[in-house]
Amino acid sequence: MELQDVLRVAGVGLIIALLHVFFEQIGKKEFSFFIFFIAYLYITAELIRFLRLFFGDILTFFQWLSLN
Repeated sequence: MELQDVLRVAGVGLIIALLHVFFEQIGKKEFSFFIFFIAYLYITAELIRFLRLFFGDILTFFQWLSLN
């Protein structure tokens, strides 16, 4: 995981938040809910990806530790 990954997720999160607020302000509640639902799915997928990378690094560390 690099800084670019974190910045990409933050950027997408900001865009989705702005769209959510925009649709709430103009009274399009169904679009606002749809944006919120898509954002939830996207952030969940990214967190699962980050956890997979994190635990892969931990597994590599423990394998290295067991060799010494």
